[in-house]
Amino acid sequence: MTNTSTRTTAGKTERRIRRELNDRLRRLEYGAAKHDPLKNPAEATFGQRAKRAIILIILTALIPGSAQSVTGHHRLGRIALTVTLLNWGIIILTGLGLLLARGFTMSLAFNQYVQSIGIFYLAALAAGWLILWLDTARIIKFVKLKPTARPILGFLLVALMVVTSGGAAYGAYLLNASTSSLGAIFGSGPAVDESDGRYNILILGADAGEGRTGLRPDSISVASINADTGKIVLFSIPRNFQNARFASDSPLWEVYPDGYSCGDSCIINALYTDVANNYSDLYPTSEDPGAEAMMDAASGILNLDVSGYVMIDMDGFSELIDAMGGVEVTTGGYTPYRGTRPDGEWGNAWWGPDTHTFDGEEALGFARSRNWSTDYSRIQRQQCVQQAMLSQFDVPTLVTRFEGILGAGEQMVETSIPQSQVGSFLNLGVKSQRQDMERLTIGAPDFGDQGEQFSTYPDFDEIHQRVDEILSEDGTPPSGAHLMQPTIGMYFAQADTDDPTANWDPVPTQPDGSEITEEYLMWAEDTGQENLLSDAAETNHQCHPG
Repeated sequence: MTNTSTRTTAGKTERRIRRELNDRLRRLEYGAAKHDPLKNPAEATFGQRAKRAIILIILTALIPGSAQSVTGHHRLGRIALTVTLLNWGIIILTGLGLLLARGFTMSLAFNQYVQSIGIFYLAALAAGWLILWLDTARIIKFVKLKPTARPILGFLLVALMVVTSGGAAYGAYLLNASTSSLGAIFGSGPAVDESDGRYNILILGADAGEGRTGLRPDSISVASINADTGKIVLFSIPRNFQNARFASDSPLWEVYPDGYSCGDSCIINALYTDVANNYSDLYPTSEDPGAEAMMDAASGILNLDVSGYVMIDMDGFSELIDAMGGVEVTTGGYTPYRGTRPDGEWGNAWWGPDTHTFDGEEALGFARSRNWSTDYSRIQRQQCVQQAMLSQFDVPTLVTRFEGILGAGEQMVETSIPQSQVGSFLNLGVKSQRQDMERLTIGAPDFGDQGEQFSTYPDFDEIHQRVDEILSEDGTPPSGAHLMQPTIGMYFAQADTDDPTANWDPVPTQPDGSEITEEYLMWAEDTGQENLLSDAAETNHQCHPG
């Protein structure tokens, strides 16, 4: 038994010595073409084989096809390297296009035919890269690697294969999803026209259910976008605005020659349903006559050429905010919402003055809150949430939450903007993020206080003058001859200062000067102290993004 053990030990020692001698001989011969470790791993040491495997894996990840070329598989290598050079050319051209002609490049990127080609190209790229990875694994010859190195190098190869080939496949999937969603949201109609260097887009927020029977837009705004700089001026029209005028070329001019002026039943948000039910024949080529009528009314009120619209389903709006991961706003007042009160009962709870990160339902509740507040405060909160969404809708958010944002967008938006202009408007959106959004409400507090009822008895000359002033300040020629010295600061609650809260009114307090608490607000409601609740909500229009 002892002799057998001795012979076995001697045999192992002899084999180890022989292996070491062979390794030394190979190292002495290293550099000879026939013993090149890259091409002939069988003639290499374990260390050289591991280094060779790492080199081939890195080459396949960074320069697909080069691993095949250096190991003698020239035909496959040449094909792959040609595709690699083509890919780098596309990347360089895209980068130059974004630097030198971003608008054209983004328009091209959102062209449905270019996207269709891109889907097939990315899918083919993913399949080709997978083939190269499998061939690289064959060339490496894992069976000839040291057993302890195999799992490490195998994991590295698989991980990079998932990142590269899998990434290209996922890109094809996302591009296909993008193409489908864009086709569902945007039509193929005529382009939205630019007027005096601006795009004027009507934005309607509503509970847009199937058929939209009886729809009344909950919020009405016009985004006037500088076609060069992307700067946005947002004009908000109160939903109870009366005596709306129509553009002179509107089909409704003959129906309502004196404007939409039949009293309280003719507030502007009723116009959508009125036209959809009774005058849809006046817009025979339109898919949404009610929206067209609202565009004509906004044009007449502001004396602007409103040439496009976006209809936002408010439930979809909530989904979009959730898809973005929430939205952050700072408020300077107390805002009621439906939730759990301090006593645990369901009822009116309150957000206090603070910075809040709202999910979709909360953001919708904040923007829509009406109790103990005015429509004008509500409009300013809606503007604030819209501005917060715009400022926080950045590239990282889009990339990491792409699918959710697309799905929410498909559910929430109806628009007259064609798909051919999506890239152009996204380009303007990128520019607009670098600038402050100006805001003007066609009513209190920018036109007197609520008691003056400006929205019921509007002075259109004054409206047009104020609109001209703001757009002139942004470099747009005035539409009329009644321009006076701009005094933009007096029209906006937020001054142009490093601290947007600097000019805010003080936060309300209890009658004794102490801080308002949730328990105090609950007590005031339960005891019918309506005046105390109105006082508490008095400054909830003060809000800014972030």
